[in-house]
Amino acid sequence: MARIKLDKIDRKILANLQNSGRMTNVDLAKEAGISAPPCLRRVRALEDAGFIKSYHARLDNKALGYGVTIFAKVKLESHADTELKAFEKACADWDCVRECWMLTGDTDFLLKIVARDWDDYQQFLTNQLTASPNISGVKSSLSIRASKEETGIPVDAC
Repeated sequence: MARIKLDKIDRKILANLQNSGRMTNVDLAKEAGISAPPCLRRVRALEDAGFIKSYHARLDNKALGYGVTIFAKVKLESHADTELKAFEKACADWDCVRECWMLTGDTDFLLKIVARDWDDYQQFLTNQLTASPNISGVKSSLSIRASKEETGIPVDAC
């Protein structure tokens, strides 16, 4: 991965792609104030340098039948590196787990889980999550609603 220093144009490109990943290179170049060929070279350099990880569509959970979102605080019995990696691997294999964060403090991992309904989550909780080795406890919180769901990060385009 090459290291590059971001300038004002790079930041504009990143901010625009983050807000609209389907933006054409021509439109992106206009927004950045440069012509299309150097814009495309910059985008490829930003991808190669690891600033752009992927492009994807943001889907609607409920429209696709996933009506509930649950945040599960998971406590492990052992914190040995092999045990931590094993749990992370299990999370990567569970499609309903959309995010897995290792934390400091009383909670070892915070999971963001989507399910069709509460019963669907209960089945996952009982048959997979708590049935996994090294789990000492799980505390679940059912999301009522999201008042902010911002993807990406703040990009200083100034």
